[in-house]
Amino acid sequence: MRLFKRLTELFVLLCLTVGAHAADWPSKPVHLVVPYPPGGNVDLAARIISDSLEKEFGQPFVVENRAGAGGMIAASHVARAKPDGYTLFVAPNGPVLFSPLLFRKDTYFWRNDFSPIGSISFVPLVLQINPELKVDSAKALFEKAKAQPGELIMASPGAGTQNHLISEMMQRLLGTEWLTVHYKGNAPATTDLLGGRVDFNFDQLSVAKQYITSGKLKALAVTSPERLPTLPDVPTLKELGYEQAVSETFTGLFAPAGTPEGIVDTLNQALDKILADPDVIKKFDTAGTEARAMTVPAFQDFLEQQYERWSTLIKENDIHR
Repeated sequence: MRLFKRLTELFVLLCLTVGAHAADWPSKPVHLVVPYPPGGNVDLAARIISDSLEKEFGQPFVVENRAGAGGMIAASHVARAKPDGYTLFVAPNGPVLFSPLLFRKDTYFWRNDFSPIGSISFVPLVLQINPELKVDSAKALFEKAKAQPGELIMASPGAGTQNHLISEMMQRLLGTEWLTVHYKGNAPATTDLLGGRVDFNFDQLSVAKQYITSGKLKALAVTSPERLPTLPDVPTLKELGYEQAVSETFTGLFAPAGTPEGIVDTLNQALDKILADPDVIKKFDTAGTEARAMTVPAFQDFLEQQYERWSTLIKENDIHR
C-alpha cells in the first residue's frame, strides 16, 4: 500500500513537472532545423514562420540549415535532441517519411522518433515539357510514351523525391515506361530541361512557375486535386482520369518524440493562427505555395496515409539511393 502511494505521488510530481516546463516554454531561443541549404521551399517556409513565431512567443526562432544524406543528417539530429521544445524540425515528405527507406538505413522511423506538430505549406507539381518536344497536351505526351516506350527522357531532382515518385506512379498507371535521369536537385534538372537535353519533368509549381509564365517551358497538367488559380487552363491529372496521381509536396513542423503535449498543442495553435494571417498567406502565395494548417490528429492521419501510399511504391519498385 505504501509502495502504491509512493508511486502515485511520483507520478503526480512528474505530471506537474512536465506541465510546469510546458507552461514556461519558451524561455530561450528555439532552433528550427531545416534539412537543406538556404533557399528553396522548405528553407523559405521555415523563415516565414520563424518571424511570426518570434512575434507570437517573444523568443528568437533560429533557422538552422543541416543539409546532407537526403535530409537524414538533420532528421537524426532532431530525433536525438532533448524533447523539450527547443529543437524542432521543418521538413517535407522525403526526409521525414522516406529517406530511411531510400538509403536503407534504420537511423530513425518517423512514427517512433518524431511528434508531428502540424502542416505549414503545400506545393503541387506540374507536368511540364520543353516546347521543342512539340506535343500539345498531357494526353498526347502519354500516347507518345506508350507508342515509344523507353524513349522519352524525364528529369528527376533525385531518386525518391516526390517528383520521382509521381513519375514512377504514372508509368504504372499508363502501362509504359520512360528513361529517368536523376540529378542532384531541381536546379540542374531544370537547366537540362530548358536546354532540351531531356523531354519533360514533374516539378514543384514554386520552381516551374517562372519558366511557364515566360514560355520557356509548357505546362501540360498539374497534380493538385483541383485546377490552380495561377494555371487555370492547365488540367489536373485527376480530371484526365488519373485520380491516384493527386500529389503535393508538403512542409511540416515536427518535434522529437516525447515532447510534452502542452508544447506540441501550443505550437499547433500558433501555426493555425500564423497561417491564417493574410500577410503570411501572401508570402507563401508569392512563392507558389499554399499556407495550410492542420490539427495535430489530422496531420498525424495525413502522414500515415502518405507513408502507406508512397512507401508501398518505393518497396515494390526497389527504389533506393
